[in-house]
Amino acid sequence: MKKIASILTNKEIMNRILFTVLILFIFRIGAQITVPGVNPEGLEEYLNSGSALSLMNMLGGGTLQTFSIFALGVSPYITAQIIVQLLSTDVLPALSELRRQGQYGRKKMEYATRYLTLLLGAVQAYGIIKTIENTPEVSLNLQGGWLTYLYIIIVMLAGTMIVMWLGDQISVKGIGNGISMIIFAGIVCSLPNQFAHAFTTYISTTAGSPENLVIAGVFKFILYVLAYLVIISFVTFIELSQRKIPIQNSGKSGGQSQGMSKASFLPIKINSAGVIPVIFASSLMMAPSVIAAFIDSNSSNAYWLKIFSTSEMYNMGSWSMPWGLLIYIVLTVAFTFFYANLQIDPQQMAENFQKNGSYIPGIKPGIETERYIRRVLNRVTCIGAIALVIIASLPSILTLSGVFGGDNSLVLGGTGMIIVVGVCLELNNQIDGLLAGKSFDEVVASGGR
Repeated sequence: MKKIASILTNKEIMNRILFTVLILFIFRIGAQITVPGVNPEGLEEYLNSGSALSLMNMLGGGTLQTFSIFALGVSPYITAQIIVQLLSTDVLPALSELRRQGQYGRKKMEYATRYLTLLLGAVQAYGIIKTIENTPEVSLNLQGGWLTYLYIIIVMLAGTMIVMWLGDQISVKGIGNGISMIIFAGIVCSLPNQFAHAFTTYISTTAGSPENLVIAGVFKFILYVLAYLVIISFVTFIELSQRKIPIQNSGKSGGQSQGMSKASFLPIKINSAGVIPVIFASSLMMAPSVIAAFIDSNSSNAYWLKIFSTSEMYNMGSWSMPWGLLIYIVLTVAFTFFYANLQIDPQQMAENFQKNGSYIPGIKPGIETERYIRRVLNRVTCIGAIALVIIASLPSILTLSGVFGGDNSLVLGGTGMIIVVGVCLELNNQIDGLLAGKSFDEVVASGGR
């Protein structure tokens, strides 16, 4: 309560929160404006069936199910950002050089990211249109030939640019990371509808039935809510878990207290890569859908593309396997290790330790320190990768198992919970920082008394 009172009395934090709410309100209005001339009949049911576009709909905050002007959301920008980051790790010398040029280099890389966003956005928009058009369950009612496609693609690209601008405004004038906040808002907005649908399915439909069926329905709904709470608790535990490597500084005096020495450590999170591996793996899994957009996805020549579907069993003769889910798991694990080593560079960290006169007790400086940090990072990341795979593959496993009787709109979304929990923790840390800054200013203003 004390923290809430401090937030309410802090003018800067309240202004940032109100500004963020205003921007998110504008975003939700745009998310309900359908692209003119398009009738997305049956699109919501198609996306709830576990299609390849389901993740894009989630990252866009549910904007794709209405085929709104914000239908692409921030998915092209996220994909472009990840590609530029990967290429800047000594893969493309020009980008690697920009990465080392500080603020100027980051600005240039941001321009490159935005240009790549336009290119990827155009390809994704066309792929989405053709994928949905080739789906018999959905009727887009497109007329006018290639000019109609061009018109829709331009509208969707303009919507993506507006969403990016809204996200930038939140990052600068609001609270939290703008892109993350937009995704967060979309996921949170869909939760009430999901719980309402679960309530209707398990309780409302049993009204007037025998008592045992009513009790069973209530029990199923309570179990459903508890399952969500367990997922949230598990994700929070993984996000907060870290391995602390003790650090000492050779410049410290020998009379340092034990409590002070314990306060110096290098924290390595179990899931230091966050949700990025899941997003990137899902983006690659959606690539076949774009390929299928150039051919008839229902023809026999395109049947092999179903191998990339995470919610379907791929038949190979007399036996079938969830190859799409297995490929998705392998990609998630690979990107978790790659991005963790990208976020925490053991070589650079070992060099910084030597420059600052710091060392790990019992470990020689230099190459030994680098090997030790890399070994610890890989071991910790192994646990994080397993946890991430469990969370991210949960919706696909539940869909394949048929637990919800084919009603995939009830499937528990693990990936969405990773994003929601991560954003909440980030918001909490930022608010704590702003409150700490206010407290420091008050101390300075009072003359240190």
